[in-house]
Amino acid sequence: MRIVVLAGGIGGARFLRGLKAARPEAEITVIGNTGDDIHLFGLKVCPDLDTVMYTLGGGIDEEKGWGRDDESFRVKEELAAYGVGPDWFGLGDRDVATHLVRTQMLGAGYPLSAVTEALCDRWKPGVRLLPMTDDRVETHVAVEEDGERRAIHFQEYWVRMRASVDALAVVPVGAEQSAPAPGVLAAIAAADVILLPPSNPVVSVGTILAVPGIRDAVAAADAPVIGLSPLVGGAPVRGMADKVLAAIGVEATATAVARHYGAKGAAADDAPAGLLDGWLVDEVDAAAVADVEAAGIRCRAVPLMMTDLDATAAMARAALTLAEEVRA
Repeated sequence: MRIVVLAGGIGGARFLRGLKAARPEAEITVIGNTGDDIHLFGLKVCPDLDTVMYTLGGGIDEEKGWGRDDESFRVKEELAAYGVGPDWFGLGDRDVATHLVRTQMLGAGYPLSAVTEALCDRWKPGVRLLPMTDDRVETHVAVEEDGERRAIHFQEYWVRMRASVDALAVVPVGAEQSAPAPGVLAAIAAADVILLPPSNPVVSVGTILAVPGIRDAVAAADAPVIGLSPLVGGAPVRGMADKVLAAIGVEATATAVARHYGAKGAAADDAPAGLLDGWLVDEVDAAAVADVEAAGIRCRAVPLMMTDLDATAAMARAALTLAEEVRA
């Protein structure tokens, strides 16, 4: 079985760990979000790609869900002593090595997709990890702070501000001029199943879909497209999905996110192509099933809390079972 997953960071990475446990024989291709990428201290940092790579490769800080295990922060302390900012984003010493290798290879002319493949040679995540694009795309968020409206990098909104103010707009800067990375469209076309894990639908999955050609490829795929709600009981399990959904005018409910993705083949002329054949909601949102199905999307209510590997593997199996129902 060939499975394609459009993944963000922590939620996507943890879901992938469960998917691998549920289908160890599957060929899994992960199309990773690079809109969170940022240049810091002269280094190219790819938080979501690295979170997937470390999580599946056994090097993640399990408590935080990001960064390296057994980490130290001597470099961060030295930078602070020099008065070099930003002080709100710190790179761990072990993590810095990854960014040094990436930045050096990019400087030598290798595309991000080739660099990611080289980094994965060490970590052996057990999946094929592809960046959504080799081009520079950065998600920016419009906010109002101290009476002034301005656009800031998503990392500043999330890490420094902790999403403490409303997001007025979310823009994947550079996405319109980007192209899918090599292998992305071919993987989608060849997939038996395409999964949208419980990653942020705006700044993770949404940014991947903003790369020209990717959304259309998913919408046109013969494979069933199954999504898992990132919202349980009207709130994100982790992160700030509610804040960024509000910025694009989408209610923070499992039903509204399903309708935002849209039913495959049901888009109007002035709307983006619909994507979903099936949608999973948590059991606490079972009342949403009828509304989602009324929108033309097959829906089931199952436990969606990734409390441990077994629970996450059960979520993955439920998604694949729904895909089989759609296919039948």
